[in-house]
Amino acid sequence: MQKFLIIFLLIGQVLMAAKIEYIEVNDLKVPVIFEEDNRLPLVNMQFVFQNAGNIADGEKPGLAKFSAAMMGEGTKTLGSSAFAEALEAKAIHISASTGRETFVIEASSIKEEFDETLKYFDMLLSDPNLSMDALKKVKSVKLGSLARKQNDFDYVAANELKSIMFENTPLANPASGTLESVESIELKDVKNFLTQHLVSNRLIVVVGGDISLDDTKKKLKNIIYKMPKGKMQKLKTYEVTKEVSEKVLKKETEQAYVYFGSPYDMDVSDEDYYKARVATFILGTGGFGSRMMEEIRVKRGLAYSAYVRVNVNKSGSYMSGYLQTKIESMEEAKTTVKEVINEFVKNGVTQDELEQTKKFLLGSEPLRVETMSQRLSRTFQNYYRGLPLNNSEVELQKIKNITLDELNEYIKAHREILNLSFAIVTR
Repeated sequence: MQKFLIIFLLIGQVLMAAKIEYIEVNDLKVPVIFEEDNRLPLVNMQFVFQNAGNIADGEKPGLAKFSAAMMGEGTKTLGSSAFAEALEAKAIHISASTGRETFVIEASSIKEEFDETLKYFDMLLSDPNLSMDALKKVKSVKLGSLARKQNDFDYVAANELKSIMFENTPLANPASGTLESVESIELKDVKNFLTQHLVSNRLIVVVGGDISLDDTKKKLKNIIYKMPKGKMQKLKTYEVTKEVSEKVLKKETEQAYVYFGSPYDMDVSDEDYYKARVATFILGTGGFGSRMMEEIRVKRGLAYSAYVRVNVNKSGSYMSGYLQTKIESMEEAKTTVKEVINEFVKNGVTQDELEQTKKFLLGSEPLRVETMSQRLSRTFQNYYRGLPLNNSEVELQKIKNITLDELNEYIKAHREILNLSFAIVTR
């Protein structure tokens, strides 16, 4: 009976696995990441536009996020309130957001309202509320948010670190923009941004739920057909500046906010990414038990928490970390960060650290694929990064089999993480 149950669960996982299909329209093959899941009568869909996120802001930082907020103002025909009321009456959710490299419009509803969801989704794409009233409303909200963030010293330090590491590149700019850049955004800027970036040439569709693939493709084709074809520009890759630097900002604060970062030589499709996951987990992603937390908090009591992560993207890869500490402990904390990373690169990790990390990463895997949204997101990331769709499963097997010598050889080869730059907010 137990064997039968295990087989049944495994088959269920296979049946619910996301897959890639294509919609052929206007001489294009638009990729569709799809998963059928009939356990609940729900549908979720995303239109993901590539090379259309914050990196595409141009000369006005924050333009992508501002444009996404404008898409949240409904259609020009119905207006913001009437559009929102129409969605609410049918329990339909439609929203827009941006990442570093992507612009996403998402919709979700119960199965019975999916056709209505597509109708309103289509209306929003073809007739967004690009009015002066909507512009003034969004600008007021954005400026208010940015004004409040001036006293969020984590936000200030994080943005300062990016400006140091990616100086004179689009990645140096804050994703939300600045008070000056947002104030300067005009209606024509938003119109130009949406016209250039919300096009079928840049589109990847992600959809799943209690629906059939063939029927969904037919319905989506009608929407995509009406979209402008546009152009797909190649996404540029930016490197972290080679020059190590430090920026200290003086503010009225009771603590020091210490943010640090370095280059990380890795491409999104690098087959050694699983080694980076394991290594960084031991260094600082793993919370209690990680090297950084043990040295910073447990042994020296310098901070409540300390964290390190590796960011691997098409547009640029780097390592970053942060901590908060007492004003008088700032220099000691900064020195400790350098010492921990130096020791890590010089001598690698221990067998016990490796085994504990394997247990956590492999043991927590079921939690990462519990929901349809998680599985679709994982498949999207594999596709977007140019990896096999089953790369996550392959990666887990590699983590299981990695040896201590292999991991330490990898760690010692990445000496670029020793080139630490700091952005600090202190009194």
